[in-house]
Amino acid sequence: MELSFHGADRDVTGSCHLLECAGKLLLIDCGMFQGGRELEEENAAPLGFDAAAIDFLLLTHAHLDHCGRLPLLAKRGFRGEIIATAATRELAQIVMLDAAHMAEDDAGWRTRHGRNGGAVAPLYTQADVVAAMGRFGRVAAYGQEIELAPGLRVGFHDAGHILGSAHVLVQVTENGRVRRVLFSGDIGGAGRPIIRDPAPPAAEIVLMETTYGDRAHRSPAESVAELVAVVGATIARGGNVVIPSFALERSQEILYSLRAAVDAGALPPQLPVYVDSPMAVSATEVYRAHPECYDAEAAALFAGGRDLFGFTGLRLVRATSDSMAINRISGGAVIMAGSGMCTGGRVRHHLVHNLPRPDASIVFVGYAAQGTPARRIIDGARTTTLFGEEIPVRAQVHTINGFSAHAGQGELLRWHARVGGAERTVLVHGEAGAMSAFAALLPGVPVSMPAPGERLTL
Repeated sequence: MELSFHGADRDVTGSCHLLECAGKLLLIDCGMFQGGRELEEENAAPLGFDAAAIDFLLLTHAHLDHCGRLPLLAKRGFRGEIIATAATRELAQIVMLDAAHMAEDDAGWRTRHGRNGGAVAPLYTQADVVAAMGRFGRVAAYGQEIELAPGLRVGFHDAGHILGSAHVLVQVTENGRVRRVLFSGDIGGAGRPIIRDPAPPAAEIVLMETTYGDRAHRSPAESVAELVAVVGATIARGGNVVIPSFALERSQEILYSLRAAVDAGALPPQLPVYVDSPMAVSATEVYRAHPECYDAEAAALFAGGRDLFGFTGLRLVRATSDSMAINRISGGAVIMAGSGMCTGGRVRHHLVHNLPRPDASIVFVGYAAQGTPARRIIDGARTTTLFGEEIPVRAQVHTINGFSAHAGQGELLRWHARVGGAERTVLVHGEAGAMSAFAALLPGVPVSMPAPGERLTL
């Protein structure tokens, strides 16, 4: 068996790992690199392997940095089978179509305004996404094994990260010996709302993410309390609350928390909340359609007929004209829009209108990669560039990291201990400092931190 590494290695985006075993080539995820224009060339570069040779792609979940290059993979010759949970399949289609739409729009704009007069081609088109969706085959259910070939089986297990997310366990039987290789995907923290906690199986070889390997998160309850306090204080002083939120998972978790606060009387029953993201609206519909993924609390609410995400003041916005109308609201509203790192999407327009206002609040509830507008604002920039203009930052800026869908350092350690008996641990999906800090907490465990393109014989 051999592993090779083609993304999210000493970095946090572009997850893509290749396992050669039992005469088959298994690709685990094929995500997009995110963080700025400088990564466009990396997304378009050679994959590092022959796409046509891949037999199976095992998709851990539907975030863009894990599924975003699937259309490119198919475009370059992949004709194998993609296996994922039902919820991941539906969400991945939404995510990839949105990415293709944005790429097409951006390519069109650059073609019209480019200086060299040449046409700019998008990384892939919506037609490429449709072709890639045709490669999805068997649907994985949590805890059930799927045979890929004689001596080669895979299982998907709750990862607690987003709806449908999974740890992927590959079991290889060769010469009478069984070897289990566990790919964590992204690991959620315990006690998250809506979905169940991570449930990793035992394995001898563990490949795990370390996004927050160097720090802990606040508890979910403390984070919700802070969010409710910020919203209440901002509304009281007449400002808007702008939440740059990832359309998938984060938006649903924030809605779930706001709904609970309204139900409890902690926020006004008519509080106007705008979800200004067609993708977030579609993702919320998928969340409503998959109660088999819910934890006990969410399942009980669902069984009782309660809408997990709905309340009187909620407005789900799809049309561009309705999005533009939100910018005429001078205060008293909560505006959730993508992207979470402020690299694109409608949130940039809301930031232009609200960043200069001292009575407004900008609330970041997720990871912001280096080089993104979100990271610059979080790090205290006095101005930021949006649509070619310098926008002053006068609004109050809040970072509530307890909403992260990724486990913190302590939770990662507990997750690793639950796997038990790992003979080798491979750290991925983390910046170098976070990975090194986490590795230092695993004494006596052989740890690898591979670089992009590195190969590892198991």
